[in-house]
Amino acid sequence: MSAPYERTTLAPSLHAYAKDLRDAAPDAPLPQGGLPLPDGARPSRDPAAAPVTAPAALTAREARLAVPALVRPFLTAPDPERAAVELERVLAAAPARERAVFAALTAIPLPGEPAHRDRARALARCLTRHGTTVRAVAAGLGLLTRLGEPEDVPYLRTLGLLDGLGRHAVTALEGLDRQAAAVLWLVHFARGDALRRVTDALAADDGTAVRERLSGLSYAPRELGPEHARCLAEALDLPALLRREPDRPELLVQALRLLTRMGSGRGYQDELRRYDDAVDLYESVAARAHELPPLLDHRARLVTLAQGLHSGPAHLLPWPPGRRRELMSLLLSAVGDKAEPGDIAAPGAVTEPGDVTAPEDRHRADWIRRAVRQLRAARPEEAAGAPRLRIEVAVADPADPDGVETRLLVDGRPLVPVAFERGPGEPPERLLANGALRAGPEPREVRIAEAYCTEGCCGALHVTVRREGAHVVWDGWRRPGAPSGWPDLPAYRFDADAYDAEIARAERDQSWSWPARRTAWLIGAGLRERPELLTRWGLRRGWISTDHWSPETTVVTFHGPPAADGETAAGAGTGQGERQFLWYLPDDGTPPETRAEAALRRLAEEDPRGYARASG
Repeated sequence: MSAPYERTTLAPSLHAYAKDLRDAAPDAPLPQGGLPLPDGARPSRDPAAAPVTAPAALTAREARLAVPALVRPFLTAPDPERAAVELERVLAAAPARERAVFAALTAIPLPGEPAHRDRARALARCLTRHGTTVRAVAAGLGLLTRLGEPEDVPYLRTLGLLDGLGRHAVTALEGLDRQAAAVLWLVHFARGDALRRVTDALAADDGTAVRERLSGLSYAPRELGPEHARCLAEALDLPALLRREPDRPELLVQALRLLTRMGSGRGYQDELRRYDDAVDLYESVAARAHELPPLLDHRARLVTLAQGLHSGPAHLLPWPPGRRRELMSLLLSAVGDKAEPGDIAAPGAVTEPGDVTAPEDRHRADWIRRAVRQLRAARPEEAAGAPRLRIEVAVADPADPDGVETRLLVDGRPLVPVAFERGPGEPPERLLANGALRAGPEPREVRIAEAYCTEGCCGALHVTVRREGAHVVWDGWRRPGAPSGWPDLPAYRFDADAYDAEIARAERDQSWSWPARRTAWLIGAGLRERPELLTRWGLRRGWISTDHWSPETTVVTFHGPPAADGETAAGAGTGQGERQFLWYLPDDGTPPETRAEAALRRLAEEDPRGYARASG
C-alpha cells in the first residue's frame, strides 16, 4: 500500500488536496521539502515534454513587468470568484515561473480605496483557497503578504506544506503568525535526523514530544545554522516557554545554545535582528545564567553572548539605555573569575566527560580566559574622550569555529553588522598585520568584510581610506555582489592623530591571540620583510594562519609548481600546473618567537616542497 502522501487525490484545489493528505495521517513525519504536488499542478519542467512552439520562460526582470500587467485588470473585479478562475487560466498560459509570479505580486501596487482593497483581498483568497495550479496559488500568496488577515493563517499553513509553495507561504505568514511561519520553514529546510524529529513534533503540535526531542538536538555548526536556530526559537515561542516551565533547567540550556547559534556569523543574514524576541530571550538567559551548571560549554556560550553584546550584532538590538552593559556584567559574572583552564569548573562541580583534559578543551578554556579579560578591560563607549574609531579583534568560541574577525566600532557601534550583514569582518592578518587600514598619502580601497561564502558569491564590503588634511576619511563605500536596496553609508571623518594612534595600538595589540596564531603572525611578518625566502624556490606566499579545525596548529601555505622528478616533495608528485602546499606546524610548547624564527630559518635553507603537503 502506498504511503499516505504518495496517494493521489481528486481534490479540486491545492488547498483541499494538501488538507486531505494531512488529515489522512496527522502524525506522520512530513517529507523534507514538503508534500508532493498533484499531477498537473505545475507545468512540466522537462524540455522534451514542452510543445515545440512553447515560449521561453520569462526572466525575473521580464516577469516583474509582465505579470502585474496580466493581474491588474482582475485586481478590483466585482466578482472575485469568477475573476480568480479567469486569472488562473491567464497565468497558466503565461511563461512565468511561480517564483517570479509570487515576487511580482508581492510588489504590485495595491488599490488605495478600501472597497477596492477588499476586492483584491477577496481575489487573493479565491486564488489560495480554490486554485488548482501552483502559479495561481503563488499569485494569491503574493497578494496576501500585504493583504492577509488572521483568518487566512490556517489556509496558509496548509498550503505551505506543499512542495514549491513552502517559502511563499512562509513569507505570507511572517506578518501574521511568526510561530506558524517558523514551523513551516523548518518543515521545508530542517536538516539532520534530530532536527527533523523536533520539526515533526512541532508540526503535529505535540509539545511533550518537542521537549523530549530537544535534548537530542545537535548544535554543531554544520547541523544547525543561524536561520535554523532562529526559526526553532520562534516555533517554540522560547521566552514564553522558559517562563511557563522555570523548573526545567534543560530548557535553559537549549535557550542558551539556540541564542548563541542565532548570533553566529556562519550565515547570510543577521538572524538576531530578524528575531522579534531577541531582547526578551537575552534577558531571560542572562537573568538565569547563574542556574547553569559550571560546565565548559555553558561558560563558553555565555562568553559568546557577552561578545555579541559588546561588539557584535546583538549590540544593535533595541536596548534601553545602560541595559546592554548590565547584561554583559550578568553574563560575565556567571562565567566566574577563575583564570586557569583547570579552574573553569567550580570545585566539586559535576563536569562534562573529559572536561578541560583534551587539547581542544584546554584551548577552549584558554579562550574563555582571554575573552573575559578583553571584555572586562573594554572601555564603555560613553567614556569621556573615547575615540570615534575603536578596533577590536574578536575570536569566536573554538567549538563553533567562526574564526577571528576584526571589529570596527564607530562611536561605539559595530560598523559591519550595520553596513553588511552577510559575513564577518576580515581577519586581523588582512587588516592589521599588513597596515591595510593605515591612511597614507594616496587613497586606498580596503575590503573590511566578506560574505560568509565568498565575495564572488554573495558580496563584500569595501571602503576607501584617504587622508584629508587633519582628518582621515572613510568613504567610497562599495558592496559588490550584495543585493540592492541596502541604505547608503555616510562618509566618516576621523581626527588624523587619534586615528593613527588607534591603528598603531590595534596593530600592536596581541591580547586576543594564542601561541599558534602568534606564531603564524610572526612568520607572516618575516615573509613580508624577506619575500625571497619563498621566491628563491619559485614559490608564492598564500595564507598563513591556524588550522580551522585544529587551532593549536599553525599553517603556512604557498603556491608554485610541483617538485621536479627525483625530489622529495611530500605528496607533490609530478602533476602539471601550479599546486598549493600546506606546511603544518603543531604547537610544541616553545615560545612563538622561537618557533617562527626556526620556521623562517628552515625556509631559507630547504625547499619547503620537501616537507609541506601538496593539496589537490
